[in-house]
Amino acid sequence: MNQPDSPHYPTRVSIPSDLEEARQLQDQIEQQLMEVGGFSEAEIFAIKLALEEALVNAIKHGNQMDRSKMVHVAFRLETGRFDIQIADEGPGFDPDDVPDCTDPENLERPCGRGLLLMRHYMNRIDYIPPGNIVVMSKWSKNGQA
Repeated sequence: MNQPDSPHYPTRVSIPSDLEEARQLQDQIEQQLMEVGGFSEAEIFAIKLALEEALVNAIKHGNQMDRSKMVHVAFRLETGRFDIQIADEGPGFDPDDVPDCTDPENLERPCGRGLLLMRHYMNRIDYIPPGNIVVMSKWSKNGQA
């Protein structure tokens, strides 16, 4: 199964492909980010946006909104550093095949904007083949990472 099982992610959660479940998980992670500290409000907002996009992509595109399929989340949170791995049970995708939403010919198309936001707001983003696992990291600009 393509689920995050790396030992360096101490927190692991699996949720059904449900947008409300994803929102609850986002809220829990946001609360933990505020409690652990080391991030500015703008950085927490950036993480929240990227996390929302990744979870929605896993639910809608990866698992096709199939509630019987799970989204597996593993993350590590330290003062000023956040690492997360999100895996869906879909077939995966090649991020290089997603059209560039900033090209004039694609400005009216809805695809690719979420991936652009994720790349913009996180310090690092990687897709693990076959493309159903995304790994993202954010570290604070204040040097506490």
